[in-house]
Amino acid sequence: MFDMKEAVEKIVKALVAQPDDVDVTEKSNGSNVRIQVRVGENDMGRLIGREGRTVKAIRSILYYAGQKQGKRFQLDLVED
Repeated sequence: MFDMKEAVEKIVKALVAQPDDVDVTEKSNGSNVRIQVRVGENDMGRLIGREGRTVKAIRSILYYAGQKQGKRFQLDLVED
């Protein structure tokens, strides 16, 4: 089975200017999976994108992957 945490991490690292600052954690509660993403303070805007389009696209990928796997993925962007 494909690991969505690794997939999100690869996507986010490709988008940001400082890929070393990316931290992705996954918390599972049965079929509900919460993926939390932390990026450098200057990269949050890149990750969100104009009018939230970039983060919305990542969430769409998670939604459709969840449909195939019988899970519900939730993506949280965490600011420190």
